[in-house]
Amino acid sequence: MIVALGLAARRRGIKHPGESRLDSTYNMKRNLTALSRRYVTALRKHLQQGPRASLQPALGLGRQAAALNLETLDVVRIHEGALAALEASSSKDGVIKRAEIFFTEAITPIEETHRAALKANVRLSRLRQTLGRRTVNLAASNRSLKQDIAQRKLVEQALKKSGKHSKTLLKESRRLQKHLQRLTHQILSAQEDKRKKISRDLHDEIAQTLLGINVRLLTLKREAAINAHGLKKDIASTQRMVDKSVKSIKRFAREFGIHHRT
Repeated sequence: MIVALGLAARRRGIKHPGESRLDSTYNMKRNLTALSRRYVTALRKHLQQGPRASLQPALGLGRQAAALNLETLDVVRIHEGALAALEASSSKDGVIKRAEIFFTEAITPIEETHRAALKANVRLSRLRQTLGRRTVNLAASNRSLKQDIAQRKLVEQALKKSGKHSKTLLKESRRLQKHLQRLTHQILSAQEDKRKKISRDLHDEIAQTLLGINVRLLTLKREAAINAHGLKKDIASTQRMVDKSVKSIKRFAREFGIHHRT
């Protein structure tokens, strides 16, 4: 049953994960073998052409190796295999030197790929560091923004409460102002009534005193022709009445001045 399912899967083109790995390994070995053969052929031709031979074939082989994701050590094995196949290891020093130059040119694309990858890793590391710093700064900005929002909400609530309190204070202030106006009016009215009363009292007392003085003067006029001794007593009495009137006027003037200032 299992074998039948496997055959059906192959017919439909569906591969098992293990089969896919085997195919990938097989293809890599096949590509590596083909590259090794091309490397031997190119190295043989390069050595045969002499010192002035072009290195473009070596560079092309290196690019093929880089495309296959081969490492420098893989190319070292290919190069050593090529030297063994060409029996060049026991050749003259000039041949070995030119073979080394060929190898150096062949690994150039791989080394450049490594350098590019290293630079890319450095740039990636820097980008990660920058991103980390920006993430930290962004987190700090977010926290600060949340704090600002919370603070603004508190301020808005405080302003609302303050507005209500201000309205209450304004109403109370207007009420007190009206009350103060009423009290001021009452005080002024009371002062005016007091001034009127003092004025009436002063008028009445002065009028009575003057009337008394006038009566005494008339009496003195009649007594002047009869009794000179009695005239002196009457004059003294009249003087006392005048002094009393003057004192009354001063007293009312003081009281009027105090109430007027109040």
